[in-house]
Amino acid sequence: MKIYNTLTKQKEAFKPLKEGKVSMYVCGPTVYNYIHIGNARSAVAFDTIRRYLEYRGYDVNYVSNFTDVDDKIIHRGHELQLSPQEVAEKFIQAFYEDTTLLNIKKATLNPRVMESIEDIIQFVQDLIDKDYAYISKGDVYYRTNAFKDYGKLSGQSLDDLMSGASERVADEELSRKENPLDFALWKSAKDGEISWESPWGQGRPGWHIECSVMAIKHLGDTIDIHAGGHDLTFPHHENEIAQSEAKTGKQFANYWLHNGFVTFDGEKMSKSLGNFVVARDLLQQVDPQIVRFLLASAHYRHPLAFSESVLNEAENNLEKLRQAYRNIEYRLKKDAKEYENGQDKDILEKLNVLKEQFIAEMDDDFNVPNGLSVLYKLAKELNIYSEQPVVYREIAQNMLALFSELAEVFGIVLAESALIDEEILALIEERSQARANKDFKRSDAIRDYLKDQGIILDDTPQGTRFKRI
Repeated sequence: MKIYNTLTKQKEAFKPLKEGKVSMYVCGPTVYNYIHIGNARSAVAFDTIRRYLEYRGYDVNYVSNFTDVDDKIIHRGHELQLSPQEVAEKFIQAFYEDTTLLNIKKATLNPRVMESIEDIIQFVQDLIDKDYAYISKGDVYYRTNAFKDYGKLSGQSLDDLMSGASERVADEELSRKENPLDFALWKSAKDGEISWESPWGQGRPGWHIECSVMAIKHLGDTIDIHAGGHDLTFPHHENEIAQSEAKTGKQFANYWLHNGFVTFDGEKMSKSLGNFVVARDLLQQVDPQIVRFLLASAHYRHPLAFSESVLNEAENNLEKLRQAYRNIEYRLKKDAKEYENGQDKDILEKLNVLKEQFIAEMDDDFNVPNGLSVLYKLAKELNIYSEQPVVYREIAQNMLALFSELAEVFGIVLAESALIDEEILALIEERSQARANKDFKRSDAIRDYLKDQGIILDDTPQGTRFKRI
C-alpha cells in the first residue's frame, strides 16, 4: 500500500509503527454551527480511508477531536444566549446526527478541549521550560525561530512565511510578539469570556496547541497518520509539528493526509464566503446514501465540484448498483439451484480477479475513482449472471457478499431493510415508551437494531422520524 505524504510530497510505502495497527488523528470540527457539505466531505473522505484500512485487516485507533473552546463559539453563544458549553453540546449532538445519516463510523474517541485543559497547561509549561515559548502580557507564544524545521510541511521558506505573517498580524498583537510568525499557545482572558486559571493568569488555549495535546495524549508521541482539510496544512498543521516535536524530540506523524475542497461555482465552499450548503438541510431533501456516495466518489486529495447535476449523477450511479444487487437477490430467492461441483467455476475465478483489482487500485493512495470502476465491473457481472437461465445459490451468494463487501468500503449499504413501515413504527413506539420509563438500555438497543437494518432515527420536537439508508 502506498500513501501520498504531504510532508515529503510523494507517495510512500505505508508501514505503521505497530504491525497490524494504525493510529490515526483527524482534525475535527469547531462546534459553533451545523456542518456544511465541505466539512462533511472531509469526514466522509477519512471515514472511507479508515474503512479501507480496516478492510485490509488493520486495527485502526481513530481519534477525531471537537474544538469546543474558540472565539467563534463564544460569539455564537452571545447570538443564541447560551454558554460556550451549551453551544458546543448543541452542535456536537448535531454533528453526530448528521454523520450518522451519512453512515460515518463513530471515532474510537472524540476528545474535547474543555476536557484537556490541565494537559494543555502542562504542555505549554514544558515548551516554556525548553525555551520554545515565552510569556508576554499574560499570553504565551511559541518561538518559531527556535524550531529549525519550521515550514517543512507547507514547503515554504521562513522569509516567505515572515512576509505573509507581517501582513496578517494586527499591530497590537505584533507588539506582544518577538517575531510575527510566533503563534499563541495560551491567550489571556477577556472580560466575560470563558477562561481557566494557569501559571500565567486566567486564560484559554490557543487553537493549535489543542490538537497536539489531544493527539499525543491519546495516540502517543508519534502517530501513523495525521489528517485534515487542505486548508489546515498551514498554519495549523505546521504549528502542530513545531510544538509537538519541540516538546517530545520525536517525529509527530509519519504520514500527513489532506483532503481537497468542495467547490461551488468554482469557489471553495466555506461559511466565511456564504456559499455553503448545510449538510442537514440537504439530508432532509435527498437520500443520505446518495449524498454519501457523491462525497465518497472523488479521490480524497482532489477537489469535488458540488452541483445539482453531480448529485443527480450520483443518484443514477447508486441506483445502478442497487438494481444490480436486487437482480441477483431476486434470483437467489426465487429459483436459485443448489450448486453443482464445477458449475460456473469461471465466475468464481472472475470474482477473485475483481477483488484483487479493487485492492490494487485502492492500495494506490486510496484511489476511489478506480476502486469504484471495479465495483461497476462487478455490477455488470451481477446483471449478466442474473439473466442466465440457471442461477446457482453459492455463486449468487458469493456475488452478493463481494458486492456488499466492496460497497461497504465506501459506506454504501446495498441491501434494503426487510422491515416494513408498520414494523418500524411499532419499534419506534416501543422505544418512545422505553425512554419515558427511563429504560435507556432498551431505547438504545432498538435504535442500534434499526440502524443495523438500514433505518436511521431522527428525534424531533414533533416526534421521532425515520429514514432508510
